[in-house]
Amino acid sequence: MIVDMLTESVGQFGYLALFFMLWLGIVGMPIPDEVIVLSAGVLTSLGVLHVVPAFVATYMGVVSGLSLGYVLGRWLGAPALNWIGKKKGMNKYVDRAQALLDRYGSYALCISYFLPVVRHVVPYLVGIGKMTFRRYALFSYTTGLVWTLILFFAGNLMGNNVERLNAFVGMFNQTMVVGAAGLLVLAGISYYGYTVWQRQRSHATGVASPTVKREGNE
Repeated sequence: MIVDMLTESVGQFGYLALFFMLWLGIVGMPIPDEVIVLSAGVLTSLGVLHVVPAFVATYMGVVSGLSLGYVLGRWLGAPALNWIGKKKGMNKYVDRAQALLDRYGSYALCISYFLPVVRHVVPYLVGIGKMTFRRYALFSYTTGLVWTLILFFAGNLMGNNVERLNAFVGMFNQTMVVGAAGLLVLAGISYYGYTVWQRQRSHATGVASPTVKREGNE
């Protein structure tokens, strides 16, 4: 079980074990990031790890792993994408990531957190597309903080209950994808409504403005 493996790794390498297990997700570790983050929370509930350093190591591992993809994509360009495509079964995830970017733009960085494997591909693509690091960090790091918080403390609350943890991973990803997409739609509708209101307000103000006549001297 991943909790036992983490316990052994932490015993040997300390909190760095959490960081590197998540950071190495970029090269295709067979253990999903969600499971590692949940398991880190479990270890805090068992008293193996302290909450604050464990959470910091976990969050830094998550964002560092994804940032590596962004850096490789930005520096290497198309060869980075070719390297991803050579991995067995990765082409379908590349297609999904590209479709997500085409539809949602920068917000794809937020949604992709809740899509296993796709979350690692999107940073490559935005790096290849030369997105600025400031913009990348704004979308990726803030969503990563929320994502890590939810999973980490869910693991802390559930404890070492394998069935509940596995069920939570599936439910969490599905629910959050729908929720994130719904929030984006709501944000788009709100922005459109605001711009329409602003135009109508400006038009009404222009119409209501009185015309000042200049009187000549007789």
